[in-house]
Amino acid sequence: MGQAGLLGRLEALVDASGAAPWLEARLPVGARARQLSVRSLLLGVALAFADGRPAHLTRALEALSGLGEDDRWRLGALADWHGAPHPLSYRQVWWTAQLVLGVLAKNCPDGAPSKEARQFLAAIVGASAPRWAAALSSSLAVDWTDLESWACPPLGKGGPSADPEASWGHRRGDGPGQEDELYWGYYLSLGTMVKEEGGPEVPELVRVATIGSCKLDPVPEMAGELEAYARRGNAIGDVAADCGYSHRVAPNWAHRLRAIGGRLVSDLHPDDRGPRGTHQGATCCNGNLYCPATPPGLLSLGAPARGASQQGLAAYDKKAEELARYKLGRVSSDDQDGYCRVACPAVLGKLRCPLRPASLSLPYDRPTVTSLPGHPPKCCTQKTITVPPSVNAKTAQRHDWGSAAWRASYARRSAAERANSTIKDPATNDVSKGWCRLMGLAPLVFFLAPLLAVRNLRVIDAFEARQAEDARRAVAGLAPKQRRRRRKGLRDLVAPSANAPP
Repeated sequence: MGQAGLLGRLEALVDASGAAPWLEARLPVGARARQLSVRSLLLGVALAFADGRPAHLTRALEALSGLGEDDRWRLGALADWHGAPHPLSYRQVWWTAQLVLGVLAKNCPDGAPSKEARQFLAAIVGASAPRWAAALSSSLAVDWTDLESWACPPLGKGGPSADPEASWGHRRGDGPGQEDELYWGYYLSLGTMVKEEGGPEVPELVRVATIGSCKLDPVPEMAGELEAYARRGNAIGDVAADCGYSHRVAPNWAHRLRAIGGRLVSDLHPDDRGPRGTHQGATCCNGNLYCPATPPGLLSLGAPARGASQQGLAAYDKKAEELARYKLGRVSSDDQDGYCRVACPAVLGKLRCPLRPASLSLPYDRPTVTSLPGHPPKCCTQKTITVPPSVNAKTAQRHDWGSAAWRASYARRSAAERANSTIKDPATNDVSKGWCRLMGLAPLVFFLAPLLAVRNLRVIDAFEARQAEDARRAVAGLAPKQRRRRRKGLRDLVAPSANAPP
């Protein structure tokens, strides 16, 4: 796309967000009118990001100065000064940026973004998702990543730093030869749109974003942003998250998401797996309630090993299906307070139990309960029991953890990893240390908003190109283009090659 077309798209995005007039209304009015408006500053920053440049004000000045003459006059990069054209200077860019950052910053910084910063970030990111794309799915994948500050960390514990809002954080080293390490900076959390279960592919757009100091837990911060996202009229469906989210106390994550209609698709922390207490006699395990006569070997069934073979997955799924026979089944949906009712598996015809005489007429392909409790609990004497939202609060989710349906649904969470990688790509925009050399949350929010918007535009372009290619191939009678398999295993490396030396 040419520069004129890109500028038009960015102008439409900034205007749709309403952020520029909203900020202008909050800026002080000086004795002399500013040459550079907030709208033009945002466009300059976005143009710099679209060209793969870092978050430096000099780059925004270069982007505005490189436009055509008509656009420079229109956007304030050229202005009439005593009858002669006056080109935009860095000092003027800096002055407008300082005024904007003053609006976005807190009077007493505490490591969390201000209300104005949250609104600005939500407005820009929200405007970057076109309506046709936003209507394709309501499901999200969430994850947080490290964002290192330009400032050096303090030399001693409690010592001073040029970035007082930053804090020590922990990041994992998942690459070859990398180790976990500490860094001085912030946690950046992103909520990325993913396809619905069994639905068509969608562009993986960032719909929700928040940033905060590493001394603050990023999980409640993301929960708050998702609540604000729902209040703006956006539907929330499945929310895929790893065990870093599911292991938090329920009031900080699970309860808040269920209250806004979210359906959890989460991995379970090792400390949350397996039997964890009982409710009216039923065993609480991996987010479900099971018959008290469930074999212990089935209750201790974990998730399949990573990279398991097809035979291993088939054997695991067979055990998971047998375990599902002992699960108490829902007979009602959640009411407004989160309560529901579940029924005994023998009543539902999933197994044979002497305490339920009618179930003994079922075929013998169902499991048969042989060891009965001495004093049958309520789950065995009543047809149904009531389950409050406090039972399995952290672990309850849409599918049985580890099952084939859960694995297919949870696989969508990789979109969150791809979103993090696209903003750390040295070929485009890399938010590693030095990307932004201004300290504090306000400048980070100001630069991250247009960066995520430009990233979403790239994703939309790539998605539309793939859709057009698939349509072309369908008309030609060809199968959809398959992505290349990039991973090479040991078998590939040791396999004999036609060109191998003797």
